[in-house]
Amino acid sequence: METAFTPIASLAGGALIGLAAVLLMLLRGRILGATGILAGVLLPASRYDWVWRVMMLAGMFTGPWVFLAISGQLPDIQVPAATPLLLIGGFLVGIGVTLGSGCTSGHGVCGIARLSPRSFAATATFMLTTGLTVYVIRHILGA
Repeated sequence: METAFTPIASLAGGALIGLAAVLLMLLRGRILGATGILAGVLLPASRYDWVWRVMMLAGMFTGPWVFLAISGQLPDIQVPAATPLLLIGGFLVGIGVTLGSGCTSGHGVCGIARLSPRSFAATATFMLTTGLTVYVIRHILGA
């Protein structure tokens, strides 16, 4: 599998995530942690809390359609894994998010920006585990 190097798209995406995180903190006083936002939709604290979370998720899901409106084509997304592997991976991510008290967006974007020691440790763990996983899958298992 070849990984495409897309510096402009990656920079734009990162800037938009950063902007969303800053705006959510400024307007709502909340941390942009995607799994925490989803958890708050599934188990809302109040109707008022539920509405902004649904709007945030709606914005995440409509991103490809905004890309279509701007570029005239949907993003090319390739998932080189079978559905059972995706389900197992999602389950493992859910366990990791629970054990780590947050996800990559909460810790990696917002926590590091707030100089949280816990977020530095969590993000280092995410990155090391990701690098090790890619190495094992690509170089040891040959997938």
